[in-house]
Amino acid sequence: MLLNSDMGEGLGLHAFGNDEELLRIIDVANVACGYHAGDPDVMNRTVALAAEHGVAVGAHPGLPDVVGFGRRRMVLTPEEVESIILYQTGALTAFLGKHGLELNHIKPHGALYGMLAGDEDLMQAAAGAARQYGVPFYGLAGTAHESVCRAMGVDFVAELYVDLNYGPSGELLIQRRPAPTDPAAAAERVSRAIAGQPVLAVDGTELDIPFQSICVHSDAPNAPAVASAVRAALGSAPA
Repeated sequence: MLLNSDMGEGLGLHAFGNDEELLRIIDVANVACGYHAGDPDVMNRTVALAAEHGVAVGAHPGLPDVVGFGRRRMVLTPEEVESIILYQTGALTAFLGKHGLELNHIKPHGALYGMLAGDEDLMQAAAGAARQYGVPFYGLAGTAHESVCRAMGVDFVAELYVDLNYGPSGELLIQRRPAPTDPAAAAERVSRAIAGQPVLAVDGTELDIPFQSICVHSDAPNAPAVASAVRAALGSAPA
């Protein structure tokens, strides 16, 4: 059960998130590739830190919308989705090669993540990009993320989120601005899910969410405390 986090989301002299602290806690980093955030120097520094801490690195491609931080939906064709994912992932692989790492996976960011979850045509383009690179796709179980990957023979890794709420149909409720998460509540969600108990949606609906990895976002103010609480819950879970 691997703990992953989205990071490398700074620009120039502006740093966002708690990357250095989180890299001491997590197993897998999803690194921004320049469209919603991250520039060449930020990618280089983030990959170097991940290599230093023995953390695997995947691409975290987003929509070309720095102002909206990739959290505003856009109208795209499947060909455009494929191109933006290939382009961003290609940029990241150059820095991975520099620091002796290989691409671990692809996980879309923000609004792109949600767009692919609900549109099989767009998701086929994204899965094709993952297949071209020969890596798994991180996504949401029970959506087009999973069904398309299964149909196309692409390895799929389902995620559980502890710092975002779920809607009654199991959809993620993406926030435009991050808010603090109660570390104890995050640990409780993980403990319940590992024990086979349902995750509660915002309206109290009980959700069965299969998962092999847990995501903690890096840009919430108390992200390291949340990640530490989740790590402790994983450590105390029955084998």
